Amino acid sequence: MDRRKFIKSAGIATGAAAAATTLSAPAIAQAKKDMVIVATWPRDFPGLGTGAQRLAARIGELTEGRINVQYFSAGERVGAFDSFDEVASGNAQAYHAADYYWKGKHPAWAYFTSVPFGLTHNEQNAWINHMGGQALWDEVASGFGLKCLMAGSTGVQMGGWFNKEINSADDLKGLKMRIPGLGGDVMAKLGASPVSLPGGQIYENLVSGAIDATEWVGPWNDYFMKFYEAAKYYYYPGMHEAGSTLSLGMNEKWWSDLGKTDQEIIKAACGEEHTFSMSEYNANNGTFLTKLLKENGVELREFNDDIYDSFGVAAEEVFGETVAHSDLAKRTHESFVAARADVGGWMKLSEGAYFQQRNRVLGL
Repeated sequence: MDRRKFIKSAGIATGAAAAATTLSAPAIAQAKKDMVIVATWPRDFPGLGTGAQRLAARIGELTEGRINVQYFSAGERVGAFDSFDEVASGNAQAYHAADYYWKGKHPAWAYFTSVPFGLTHNEQNAWINHMGGQALWDEVASGFGLKCLMAGSTGVQMGGWFNKEINSADDLKGLKMRIPGLGGDVMAKLGASPVSLPGGQIYENLVSGAIDATEWVGPWNDYFMKFYEAAKYYYYPGMHEAGSTLSLGMNEKWWSDLGKTDQEIIKAACGEEHTFSMSEYNANNGTFLTKLLKENGVELREFNDDIYDSFGVAAEEVFGETVAHSDLAKRTHESFVAARADVGGWMKLSEGAYFQQRNRVLGL
C-alpha cells in the first residue's frame, strides 16, 4: 500500500473517531433526565411518605442514574396541595399524591383514588388495567398536561376518628370533619362541614378543636398521627375509600419525551410499589389496631346500618351532581359503575363468600 495513501486514510479515520468522541459526551448528557418529584406526604411518614420515597429511589436505581431523581416531601419545595400545579406547569416532573385532591379541578379525578361505595384494591386494579379505567384517567389527566400511573394503595380505610359517639346520621350535623374527595361531599349532604387538610396539618386542628373529626387511612398510619390524643371513638368501615389508589402524576410532555425503555421502567417501578404498599398496609394494620385498643384506650365502633343507609342516599345525590358536570365525568362514572357491578358481583361469590365462611368456621 502507498505510504502517503495510508497516512491520509489513517488521518480520516482518526478524525472520524475524534469527532465521535467529541459528540458522545453531549449525547450521553442529553440522554440523562432530571426528575423532581413533589409529594403530598410528610417525609418518612410510614406507608405514604416512605412508599413515595421508596418509589423515587427505585426509579433512579432501575435507570442506573439515567433518570436523576430528586424527591421533596410536602412543604420542602411546595405545599402539599400545590404539587399538582407544580407538575402541570413543568416546574417539577412528577407528584406522588391521591388524585381525589384535585376534584375541584374536575370531579372525575376522584374516581382514580376512591369514591363513596367504590372499588376495593383488587376491583380498582381490574378496572384501571383491564376495563377502560386507565384510558379515562389518561383523558382526564391529559386535559391538564399530565400522565398518571397507579403507584400505591392503602386498601379499605377506616371511617374516622370522632370526639363523640355517632349513633345516627343526625349526629353528623354540624360536625367539622377533615374528609376530602366525594366522601366529603357525602358528609356535607348529611349536614357535616367537610374540611380539606393535608396530612401534616390534621393533628393540630383536631387537638385545637378546629375540627371535630377526621378520617385518615387506617390503624398503622393513624397510630403515628396520634389522633387518639384528641378523639377516642374510632369508627369503621369507611364508606368513602374502599381501595384508595395513590398516583405518580407526571408532566405529560416530560413523559412523552422519555425513551420507551425509561417509560417502561417507570411503569414497572410504579407497579412494584403499588403491589408492595398494599401488602405493607395489610401486614401492619392489624398489629397497630391492637396497639390503639390495648395501649391507648381507643374505643372501636361500627357504623350502624341506618347510618350506612344514609351514606348511600347521600352518595347517590353526589353522583347525580358529578355526572351532570360534563360528558367526561359521566363516562367515568358509568365505567366505574359497570366495573363495580361486574367485578363486585364476582368478588361477592369468591372472596366475599370465602371470608364469611372461613371466619365463621374459625371464629374470627
